[in-house]
Amino acid sequence: MNGPNPQNKHPMEGFPQVCFIKNTISNPNIIIGDYTYYDDPEDAENFERNVLYHFPFIGDTLVIGKFCALAKGVKFIMNGANHKFTGISTYPFQIFGNGWETVTPSPGELPYKGDTVIGNDVWIGYEALIMPGVSIGNGAIVSSRSVVTADVPAYTIVGGNPARLIKTRFAPEVVVMLEAIAWWNWPVDVITRHLALIVAGDVEALAACQEGH
Repeated sequence: MNGPNPQNKHPMEGFPQVCFIKNTISNPNIIIGDYTYYDDPEDAENFERNVLYHFPFIGDTLVIGKFCALAKGVKFIMNGANHKFTGISTYPFQIFGNGWETVTPSPGELPYKGDTVIGNDVWIGYEALIMPGVSIGNGAIVSSRSVVTADVPAYTIVGGNPARLIKTRFAPEVVVMLEAIAWWNWPVDVITRHLALIVAGDVEALAACQEGH
């Protein structure tokens, strides 16, 4: 066998709270990789409700890589949440019309942080909050109820509000090796064959597998 079918919305029989969410996304500005799952007993298929202020006229994208584990209540704040703050008031008068639309900010006046990009093999804990334009590197871990306001390097663990570095998972030179190995891009039969090494700690052995598959 070569692992679960990535096209199956609920790969764990009798356990619908886990969902491969690539199969449930309708918004073209949300891109999800294979095998990334959302775990939520309250409608795991409706992951899009956790992507907030994601208005199509803004144009920003949420990208989440392969093999990511997203716990219940993970939220992504997108750029549509931003208000103009260079004037005296931050109140969005313009959205109510009736004459107030005369102070509609031009696009360049609203803060814009760009796309939100989550790498591969990222674990995001319960009720973590990811702010607009953040990048989270491959193999990173975000602790429960963290508020991530800045980029998270690959293979680090962050936590808190705002999220701070707790520890690095591997030495810098090992992280370079892991990024080059990129096991998540291997064919699924190769991943299945080398699972024991992928979940172990011998990076050099995994690199040797990459060379020979």
